[in-house]
Amino acid sequence: MNGLADAVLVVHAALVLFIVGGLAAIWLGALFDWQWVQGRVFRCVHLAAIGVVALLALLGIACPLTVLEDWLRHDTGATQGFVQRWVGRMLYYELPAWVFTVAYVAFAALVALTWRRVPPRRRDRRESASSR
Repeated sequence: MNGLADAVLVVHAALVLFIVGGLAAIWLGALFDWQWVQGRVFRCVHLAAIGVVALLALLGIACPLTVLEDWLRHDTGATQGFVQRWVGRMLYYELPAWVFTVAYVAFAALVALTWRRVPPRRRDRRESASSR
């Protein structure tokens, strides 16, 4: 089960990277005209991801990925492996829950503000028809 728990941990880290790195990519994409970060699908998925995280924190619900990882590691008795030790250090901090809630809600607000300041591009009908 430890290998499965490590896989959940890596997926969790990838989601965090998508949320945090996605915001940086959106702003850089606005500067350098990167089409892939200006698309509506990317932007909707990004906003939804941080929105779910913030909502779960506001409702006091533990992250399902953390709960699943903990469940998979329960009573394994094994020592920490490389993935658990290093990826876990990047994800988990000993702070009060309210600190995370404030951080997640503030980050979600920043992503929403970014939506207004750097709106996703709408595809022109002529442009989409010519690309078929």
